[in-house]
Amino acid sequence: MSGTRTITIANRGGAAYSVAERRPLLDTLREQGVDLPYGCRYGGCITCAARLTAGTIDQRRQVALNNRQLANGYVLLCVARPVTDCVLEIGVESHGLLYRNPFLDPLAPHELKPAIARPKEP
Repeated sequence: MSGTRTITIANRGGAAYSVAERRPLLDTLREQGVDLPYGCRYGGCITCAARLTAGTIDQRRQVALNNRQLANGYVLLCVARPVTDCVLEIGVESHGLLYRNPFLDPLAPHELKPAIARPKEP
């Protein structure tokens, strides 16, 4: 069917769901009974973070993930819209690379968002 994508949740027995490509994954998956945590619903926190292991999503509206988290495949389901069929890992077991103690292991400049990594111009 045009306008839909298949989302497979790898760490939930490979369960697959048909979702609308123009709607946030959080909404369409919750409507189908997938229990997902969420907070702000606008991409400003990481409560709904999941790990994308295959496929492509559009999450231009997210503001909470840094470059390291993006490079590790994290997406915010409240703003993520599927561009292709995708495979996700959800829940706390997917968060192994999401968090990091900034005092013990600070981010390098290339891992920060560009606006944060650049010094302010006078």
